[in-house]
Amino acid sequence: MKNKLVIHDAKLKHWLCFQNPDEIIKADSIDQVVPKLKLVNDLIAKHQMYAAGFISYEASTAFDSVLETHSPGSFPLLWFGLYKKPEIIELPKPTLPTEYQLNWEPSVSEAEYHQSISKIKEYIALGETYQVNYTLRLNAPFSGDSWELFLKLVQAQNADYGAYIDIDNFAICSASPELFFDLDGNNLTSRPMKGTAARGLTLATDHDIANQLHFSEKNRAENVMIVDMIRNDMGRIANINTVKVPNLFHVEKYPTVWQMTSTVTAKTTASISEIMEALFPCASITGAPKARTMQIIQKLENTPRRIYTGCIGFISPHRQAQFNVAIRTVLIDKENSQAEYGVGGGIVWDSVSSDEYQECQIKAQVLTLNQPDFSLLETILWQPNHGYFILDYHLQRLQASAMYFNFNVDLNKLKKQLDELTKTFANQAYKVRLLLDYHGEITHQTIPLYPVNNLEVVKLGMCCLPVDSNNLFLYHKTTNRQVYETAKAAFPDCDDVLLWNERGEITETCIGNIVVELNGELLTPSVKCGLLAGTFRADLLAKGKIREEIIAVEQLQYINRIYIINSVQKWREAVLISN
Repeated sequence: MKNKLVIHDAKLKHWLCFQNPDEIIKADSIDQVVPKLKLVNDLIAKHQMYAAGFISYEASTAFDSVLETHSPGSFPLLWFGLYKKPEIIELPKPTLPTEYQLNWEPSVSEAEYHQSISKIKEYIALGETYQVNYTLRLNAPFSGDSWELFLKLVQAQNADYGAYIDIDNFAICSASPELFFDLDGNNLTSRPMKGTAARGLTLATDHDIANQLHFSEKNRAENVMIVDMIRNDMGRIANINTVKVPNLFHVEKYPTVWQMTSTVTAKTTASISEIMEALFPCASITGAPKARTMQIIQKLENTPRRIYTGCIGFISPHRQAQFNVAIRTVLIDKENSQAEYGVGGGIVWDSVSSDEYQECQIKAQVLTLNQPDFSLLETILWQPNHGYFILDYHLQRLQASAMYFNFNVDLNKLKKQLDELTKTFANQAYKVRLLLDYHGEITHQTIPLYPVNNLEVVKLGMCCLPVDSNNLFLYHKTTNRQVYETAKAAFPDCDDVLLWNERGEITETCIGNIVVELNGELLTPSVKCGLLAGTFRADLLAKGKIREEIIAVEQLQYINRIYIINSVQKWREAVLISN
């Protein structure tokens, strides 16, 4: 795989594979960067070739001597391969085990991080800077397959500007969501990111968080500061009166975070090397003003950034180019068997140090997110003369989870399929198990139901270990049922298992919601305790037959009755078996 580059073309939505370069252009010293970049330009034009590669953050000084950085060591400042034409490929699924993890260690302690934030605020108070993009490095031993790590990152991040590079002693695995610039003819576009919030666990809370980010005065102030810098940078090479901001404060969804982006456009006849000289490095990863702030960064950050916050991209012979901002990017030093990942954020006067440190941890979650392959699941009761039981609740829940996970779903098509399915039913009840995959494909299984004795009491075991209420999959009905399968396997002699969370609050069972009779009321645990909002539960709540309440494990001794409810078996009384 040496000298292999794979880059996602965000505009055409496919992956480009660049292999076997006709020539490699590389710069290892500051004085080589601009001449080598111009050489890349010239060779593309002369031979109608493609170029693909990267520019490291420490190359900034080559474009403007006042932009100070660390020495990058043995890492190239610039590397481009020249190719006749890329191959369009499909990325395979990663084969790394779901539990595969690297042991990441930060380059600075939490105390050192907070000291740096205090120092930045001193610089702001002195009027030397308005915003500093302060970053740190996470490091881990690495002896695995860099291509597999890249596939895992891309699956976890689902980003438009991903890239994989394998050259000499280094491999780069980038799952960047941020566009540095796109050039299409004379149309230049930049889409800086500034403003981050962690995703919610349900669709409703997720939308609330996105809305709060969109209207956040702090994040808007940071975002517009960067937009103004990019407008100014673009103005250096843009045609007169062509710099525009068509989209401001747009909030984008990613698996672990919401990001605020804005779009800046311009018309330009400048070459790629001239565009780089005007824009590099991207203002979103430096701060404002750029020159003085980069001096502050150089003093406070104890290691070079190298590829992190540099750029990776490709150039076509048809005056088209795309470069990312190399964030969410792992650099692997093959010679030393070390992996490095940069993470950080914009610090302003009213930044709260603890919040900023937490944001760094949120941005690093892409490294540890193990999102298994799964489908959305609904189990629906059909009865003669009644049809599908509370079908609207099932469809609403399916649609909400599909929106949350970005699954395609066509509810009208699904309703027609369900109607057609009833033509095959005999005069008896059925359980219909629906599966919806990421691409919107629906499969179903029909299971005949026979009369059961609902008066028979369910034997309920008490789970030995708590569930984590931050586990996303507790809130959505999917085929990823590991939590429930593990709990049930521990109690083979019980019919079901009662789950509880890390705060000692009961949540649900492996196959249904819980309702308890306490002080003459029928109560069900709150969704925020970490449970699936069942459809029958929703129907009972809407009709006022049950009420939401946080129920502690200790309260079980005072409870008169326990019921398990779901939309297929409805009400079943349970008895808690002592462990």
